[in-house]
Amino acid sequence: MTLNAGDQVPELRVTPDKYLPHRYAGASGDFNPIHIDDEFAKAVGLPRNILHGLYSMGLVAKANAALADGDPRALKRLSVQMRGMGVPEQEIVVTGTVKSADGGRVVVDTVAAQGETTLIKNAEAELAL
Repeated sequence: MTLNAGDQVPELRVTPDKYLPHRYAGASGDFNPIHIDDEFAKAVGLPRNILHGLYSMGLVAKANAALADGDPRALKRLSVQMRGMGVPEQEIVVTGTVKSADGGRVVVDTVAAQGETTLIKNAEAELAL
């Protein structure tokens, strides 16, 4: 795949099911109740239980690795700014624009959003393609 600065990359659309925070907690070891207990999350002022921020970062990584046929080894650097809280059962859309492409190295500016909420912005992924 040949990419040039300004190209839009294929978007990734994922709708996390209501049990995803529980599975992610088990995989990550992060059992903070704001992620897995809806009533606790509401008691501390959240609208409901929220997704792990690192799960959203993982979606950004996956969307960018897709540029290398899904090979995560192509992802050489990833920096993100977590800006919003995601919730289960609502679609997350990850989009990106090629910032630069030079000699097999591609840098992609990436955003992850859930409806009007930006979960991750100013994400920069560098890939070796």
